[in-house]
Amino acid sequence: MTERERMLAGELYDASDPELVAARARARQLLARYNAAPDRSLLAALFERLGANAVVEPPLYCDYGSNISIGEDFYANTGCVFLDCAGIEIGDRVLFGPNVQLYAATHPVETERRREGLEYALPITIGDDVWLGGAVVVLPGVTIGDRAVVGAGSVVTKDVPAEVVAAGNPCRPLHELEAVP
Repeated sequence: MTERERMLAGELYDASDPELVAARARARQLLARYNAAPDRSLLAALFERLGANAVVEPPLYCDYGSNISIGEDFYANTGCVFLDCAGIEIGDRVLFGPNVQLYAATHPVETERRREGLEYALPITIGDDVWLGGAVVVLPGVTIGDRAVVGAGSVVTKDVPAEVVAAGNPCRPLHELEAVP
């Protein structure tokens, strides 16, 4: 397997691999252009998928971009960070407050493995009609269910069920959402 294949499979990989370094450099070039003069075509070139009517306010930061899939009618406020060493899947009609951070990338807890310079990543999935308040941090491997609302400043360490309001550090469900007639 290549290092990129290991990365996307959730296995330990070497981020200094030339193919990965080049892919991050490409993303930085596109991001620099986008952040200086927002143009949807730059996002379309960066992301795996960019749904209709998706809006991402600059500045935006990501590792690769090619592992990010965004649904329709998405809105991200300024300063978002997507560490997309694994897939980041964002549904339709999703809202992000400013400075939302999605961290698919992580490092081994074992000291020896970290000293080797290896890392790994786990995918993040965000369902349809989700709202993440400002400065929410989502950690590797987390799924946020459809229609969930995550309060500002929350650190999401575990899956959030559908149709709940959740908040805190660590983030936890506070109550279920009531059905709207």
